[in-house]
Amino acid sequence: MKRMLSGIKPTGQLTLGNYIGALRNFVNYQDDYEMIVFIANLHCITEYQEPAELRKNLTDAVALYLACGLDPDKATIFLQTDVHAHAELGYIMACNTYLGELNRMTQFKDKMAKGEKNMTAGLFTYPCLMAADILLYDADYVPVGEDQKQHVELTRDLAQRFNNRYGETFNVPEPLIAKVGARIMSLSDPSKKMSKSEETNKGCIYLLDDLKVARKKIMPAVTDSVGKVQLDKQNQPGLYNLIEIASSLSGRTMEDIVSEFADQGYGKLKAYTADVVCDTLASIQERYTQIIESRQIESVLKEGAEKASAIADRKIEEVKKVIGLEIKY
Repeated sequence: MKRMLSGIKPTGQLTLGNYIGALRNFVNYQDDYEMIVFIANLHCITEYQEPAELRKNLTDAVALYLACGLDPDKATIFLQTDVHAHAELGYIMACNTYLGELNRMTQFKDKMAKGEKNMTAGLFTYPCLMAADILLYDADYVPVGEDQKQHVELTRDLAQRFNNRYGETFNVPEPLIAKVGARIMSLSDPSKKMSKSEETNKGCIYLLDDLKVARKKIMPAVTDSVGKVQLDKQNQPGLYNLIEIASSLSGRTMEDIVSEFADQGYGKLKAYTADVVCDTLASIQERYTQIIESRQIESVLKEGAEKASAIADRKIEEVKKVIGLEIKY
């Protein structure tokens, strides 16, 4: 069985975009692949996080993984920091990464271009840790959004470089990008990705949003003045985003939704999208509450860390051996 790996960085509450672009796909894949899913808590601290808030976000992320349908009997679910080999291999990969490669990483470039100050070294080097996250497990596939494809490409480059220097050690992974829903955009600014770091929160729907709040965010969503329901991503990005959300959650094709609402106007389409979103959130939130009350998170993470460590520890020992870090007496 092929192995698939991914993780989510819960620096804030998980969003509808996280669900459509990642969590839902994990659930779909867990029957067909050996699925390894982790909470990327080391990646969270590249920028300061208030400890109590971070702790809650991590707990909620695990609960939401399970609430969305990930089965710990099928998928290995764990906290990144519970498997120490992640940090160890992260440093080794940093020593095999060139500064020019990190300078080209989009997130760092964007922040530099905006003139942001007090950026940490961790923000600059985190793609090395991300590569380690993947390479530790010899993953065959990494499901990512369009904006993360660059990181998988760097991971592939680092794996090939390492293999050329030290012999075949790492599997070279392939990025796997969903055809629909890979990049859900903000409801208030469809030129930007739906993000938990959005300042106003008006364009971002959280998985734990009150259903009335979620509906209120959808109904005034930015569209356009064209006034025609059609698939035109370039000229009608806001409308396209709504159709994509509705399609992703309903299981219907985007063309089918356009056909139904072509003559009904944007309001009807927004109402339909709100219904689909609220139905999805209601189901997730009901299961989330049950999981929090059951206190099963600790046992899921403990078992997941044990399973992940069994794989990761073997790999880090192999890596240290081939690069000459170990002395055998």
